[in-house]
Amino acid sequence: MEEIKKEKLDKNKKSEELKYEGTELEAKQVEIVEAYHNELAEQKEKYLRLYAEFENYKKMVQKEREELINYANEKFIKDLLPIIDNFELAVKHASGEDSSKWIENMKKGVDNTLKEILRILEKYGVKPIDSLGQPFNPEVHHAVTTVEVDDKEENIVVEELRKGYFYKDKLLRESLVAVSKKQKSKDGSLSHPSGVEN
Repeated sequence: MEEIKKEKLDKNKKSEELKYEGTELEAKQVEIVEAYHNELAEQKEKYLRLYAEFENYKKMVQKEREELINYANEKFIKDLLPIIDNFELAVKHASGEDSSKWIENMKKGVDNTLKEILRILEKYGVKPIDSLGQPFNPEVHHAVTTVEVDDKEENIVVEELRKGYFYKDKLLRESLVAVSKKQKSKDGSLSHPSGVEN
């Protein structure tokens, strides 16, 4: 009987050891789960902070973009104000004088104003296209008419009806031009520069 009792005691000891080991394993699992839970909470907190910072950044960039769009032309407009001043001065000086002197002063004022406008436009990258006397170029010229001439080659710009402009390297507006063509002789054939008729 003692043997049976001893066996029972050994079985009880083993079950207690298993219970103890099971409790220890459960405690480790609980610790691991808590550690993961804490780490997850930290990561969530970091994510929320980062998300809030990104939202603030987006709002700031949007505000700066709107300001840039709203005030992009401010410097250009400010540079145009002296032109208004020139017109006002021309009108002021011309108002008390006789008509011939008024016309002369107005012409001088308009001429000065035109020079000022062209100077400001050039400052911002707007340049006129040099057309007069140049070969006709359909990329920058729009031929409105042709003019028969003897003293020029064919397809040469002989008159500029409206100036064209480049904005930096881009065509802003093409020039309206009159282009030369060979003058027809009396019998209807075109005259050649060498004097030989076709």
